[in-house]
Parts: sequence; C-alpha cells; structure tokens
Amino acid sequence: MDCLIISGMSGAGKSLAVDVLEDIGYYCVDNMPAAMIPRFVELFMDSSAKYKRVGFVVDARSEDDFARMFKAIDELLMLGVHSSILFLDCSDERLINRYKETRRRHPLDVDGKGIVEAIAEERRLLEEVKLRADYMIDTTSLPSLQLRQHLTNLFGEDGGKKVMVISITSFGYKYGIPHESDMVFDVRFIKNPYYVPELKDKCGLDQEVRDYVYSNPATVEFSDRVSGLLDFLLPKYVDEGKMSLVVSVGCTGGRHRSVAIAQWLYEELRDKGHNVVIRHRDIEKG
Repeated sequence: MDCLIISGMSGAGKSLAVDVLEDIGYYCVDNMPAAMIPRFVELFMDSSAKYKRVGFVVDARSEDDFARMFKAIDELLMLGVHSSILFLDCSDERLINRYKETRRRHPLDVDGKGIVEAIAEERRLLEEVKLRADYMIDTTSLPSLQLRQHLTNLFGEDGGKKVMVISITSFGYKYGIPHESDMVFDVRFIKNPYYVPELKDKCGLDQEVRDYVYSNPATVEFSDRVSGLLDFLLPKYVDEGKMSLVVSVGCTGGRHRSVAIAQWLYEELRDKGHNVVIRHRDIEKG
C-alpha cells in the first residue's frame, strides 16, 4: 500500500490536489486527525485491493498535534506501509488575494484575529511538516492546469514505477529566490538584453533574445556545464529515492537571460527523455 499525507497552507491548492489524486487512483480522506491514520490504513489493508493507494489530508483544521503525524508515519512503517508527505505552499500575499476573491474565511481566522494573523499562525503550526515534506509544491504563480500536470507527473503510475519530475523555474533576483529550489544557478554574469533597445521589451522566449544570449560563448559553455552536471546528478538522486527536483535559474528581472537559459535547459532535458516541467515565474514582471 502507498500512503500519501497531503498538507500545506489553506488556500494553496489542497482541494485541487485531492481531486487530481483521486483521478489517478488514490482513495482520499479529508481533514484526517493524524493519530487515526494507522487505524484507517489497517482497515484499508484488510479490505479490497482497490485501496492500494490512499491519501490523507492533515492540516491546521484538525487542530491536531503534528508530532502525532510523525508518530503515525513510524507506525505505518511498522505495518510495512510506505508513506510520504506532500506539502502545498503559497506566498502570503497570494493567499490573502485568494481569500478576498472567494470571500471565504480562513479556518484559523477566529475571534476577529484577521486573515494576516491567521496565515502567520498557520505557518508556525506547519513549519515542521514543511521541513519534513518529501514533496513541496509552491502554487503562488502556478496555474491550475500546471499544478494538475505536476501532480500527475509526480504520482501518476508509470508501469507501477514513479518517475522523478524535474521542475525548471526562471526567476528575477529582485523578486527573491524561489524558496522551493533544490539547485539555483545565477546567470547575471551574461550580458543583459535589457540594455539593447530593440530587445528590451521582448523576453527570453523570443528568438531574437535567445540568439543574443547564446551569441556569448560563456553562455554556451555555462549551459553545457550545467547539462553535464545534471547528467551526473540525476541518476544519483533517483538512486536515493528523490522524486522531485526544482532547478531555478535567476537573472536580475527574470525576463530575459534566465528565461532563455531555463527554456534551453527544459528543452535539453525533455529531449533526453526526462520528465520535466517549466515555469517562468517573473516573466511578466521583469
């Protein structure tokens, strides 16, 4: 049996995640008290074969001691059940906007404390869960369709075997490094197309900008070295059981150089047969 614990910030996309997981064969239970997970798993193990993949949503709504969740994971191991944690995160600003758009009340917004304080309290409650998560997805600027694709890539069955998903993200340093990053590459050493008048208003997805960026021999050498590094590392990560890798490429504004190089890296890995997705986080800001 495969057991997945789904947690994360309220408003970060857990409901959509549950929908996707159910679509790909998981039996999901929402708002599960952590201490009850082993008992439910024992019931599933004694029932029909359709409960081979189960998911439990455990979050701040349960008002549970999250230490019990980690104890439950240890109990599952004693039952011979593999378990992992999926954590969905999102920036405070985006969470506030989502609650304003839906006009829903945050589950911890009681006694008039307000949405900002409720989100801060939830982050404190979930801090250790996030640190111990096996999979972390930031949905701040991730459209629903891409989140669905990412979850399907992570947890969809491929001949019974999970395949590592590599997420390539371009970003601008002036907007902050994506905190979900496993590897970060700084490409600010490359000449900036922003200062070329005819390229300033274009982006790294435009062929003229890509040609300019890759006209620099240092860019070609850098890309080849990164590609070689990943060729070496990816099998090592897979051997260690890592199922998700986030590679971030950053320039000043996240619109020209990082986009061009991230796009090149995405295409390179895709053509080598890797399971890869791409996100240009700040392309509309830079």
